Amino acid sequence: MTHLHSPKRRTKLTGALLAATVASTGLVSLAPSAALAVPAGGYADLIEQFSPAVVLVEVTQKATPVGADGGMPSDEFLREFQRRFGNNMPQMPNVPDRQGLGSGFIISSDGLIVTNNHVIAGATTVTVKFADGSEYEATVVGTDPLTDIALLDIEGSDLPTVTFGSSDTMRVGDEVIAMGNPFGLGGTVTTGIVSAKDRNINAGPFDEFIQTDAAINKGNSGGPLFNDKGEVIGVNTAIFSPDGASAGIGFAVPSDLVAKVVADLQDDGQIDRGWLGVQIKPVSDEVASILGLQEGQGTQIEKVVDGAPAQKAGLQTGDIILNFDGTQIDEARDLTRAVAGTAPDTVSKVQVLRKGERMTLDVTLANRATAQDA
Repeated sequence: MTHLHSPKRRTKLTGALLAATVASTGLVSLAPSAALAVPAGGYADLIEQFSPAVVLVEVTQKATPVGADGGMPSDEFLREFQRRFGNNMPQMPNVPDRQGLGSGFIISSDGLIVTNNHVIAGATTVTVKFADGSEYEATVVGTDPLTDIALLDIEGSDLPTVTFGSSDTMRVGDEVIAMGNPFGLGGTVTTGIVSAKDRNINAGPFDEFIQTDAAINKGNSGGPLFNDKGEVIGVNTAIFSPDGASAGIGFAVPSDLVAKVVADLQDDGQIDRGWLGVQIKPVSDEVASILGLQEGQGTQIEKVVDGAPAQKAGLQTGDIILNFDGTQIDEARDLTRAVAGTAPDTVSKVQVLRKGERMTLDVTLANRATAQDA
């Protein structure tokens, strides 16, 4: 079965975003990139201009001893071992740290670098390497796991940079160029087209990926997807593949979303999003029929978090949310996006259907970044 692929081992996932980093240096046969009508003169001038701003991101992750099942030995196992052998516990063997590779790109001449969150997640050290062989130790300014974007910083000056273009203006069929470090081989360029937009691969609440047939492989994660003007219109993030190599289906986080996340991270290292404090589920066909709702209309509250803004506003379990501050709610992620796109401490109007009666409630959102239960 075709599935999203992990960078470090082949694993079938259900509704999960897959890293495309690489933890091995073995050479792999690469499939040729998709055919593309190259413009007159080719892309060489464009690539020569912008490729210096595309970097390799190398991370070290602390490895931990594992039990026979692949996880840490259980407390029960350790207690039984100590009962039998007293305090003469054997020393756990030293396990070498794990290495991982990804890609990134420089957006400011003093060293701000965009990459994927999954590239640097759990890293003890992050090193940025340039095509000329120079290396810089990087610090993590901030991360956003919900969009899989991270912002790094290195001590530099007069560094080569790239700029964001508008992903919204891209059309299916437009030419794109992917750059990165597939399989750790170093700077690599592939070309293709926008195959689809607004793809939902069940990776998270903000799925609106650009799909492309430009070859994206393990190690390309965090690298830029350029338009034919050399503007970054996406961040290469995931692949859909039966064997871990490019099958002509890659996904990039659109630049319009990335630019907002990066600006927020640059400000204080965290993402400030509105938080309502409810668990939601689709409205069942039976409930919709009884209440006279159209198919796909509204989302139902399954639980209200104690002390959350929703509870303070009077929202209740069983309420069906139809509209949030002017945004029609047709499915669960519509509400998630509408709430997350609203600044904390904002007073918003929520239209709900409760026992057949429509009502509008005012709710003051909290900050998701500081909420105990997100």
